[in-house]
Amino acid sequence: MRFLRDNSLTIVLVTATLMTIAGMYIAGWLANNEELAAHGSPALTLMQYGLSGDFLSAVFENWESEFLQMSVYVVLTAYLYQRGSAESKDPDERSPQDEGLAHREEDPEAPWPVKRGGMVRLLYAYSLGIVLTGLFLASFVLHLVSSARSESETAQLHGQATTTVMQHLGSAQFWFESLQNWQSEFLSTALIVVLSIFLRYRGSPESKPVGAPHRETGS
Repeated sequence: MRFLRDNSLTIVLVTATLMTIAGMYIAGWLANNEELAAHGSPALTLMQYGLSGDFLSAVFENWESEFLQMSVYVVLTAYLYQRGSAESKDPDERSPQDEGLAHREEDPEAPWPVKRGGMVRLLYAYSLGIVLTGLFLASFVLHLVSSARSESETAQLHGQATTTVMQHLGSAQFWFESLQNWQSEFLSTALIVVLSIFLRYRGSPESKPVGAPHRETGS
């Protein structure tokens, strides 16, 4: 079926996302209830766990780091280079991504913001970075709020005082949760940039052609 073929990458990735979230949900629910039982507290239902700080904090903690990786990568690759990498523009040649938009205004298939011009076109020209940065910031805030709630839920189990969102923002625990994921995202991005200089994967648009020299830049 043409639709499945044309959209197979998105379909597989979205399906994998939903399946892993479901698996995380069940595993987290069971683990959380084991901890509650150890403290003599009643178990949570699946619905209650889905709204708990423990689950939401874990979800948005990971989303935050992924959106940070993608937003930083989109912005940095617009201005910085790595010679030989399939993930970089060629520093010696003008890239199609840098072309002006004047000749595109009359193209009937051009996106409507390009035809509209002005501020709309300007925002559209940087819209991928803007949206990814917005998703990072939203996930950061949701992680912060959910993590503060999770911290308060844990404190209640031990008969300790709860924490506010602003108190949690300044806590070592919150930044440990964030930075442990951020470092892995930056490392994995650096690895794909460097490894794509020397290694290949035939058929992937993220790889240079198998026979391309190491010095050749871009896919």
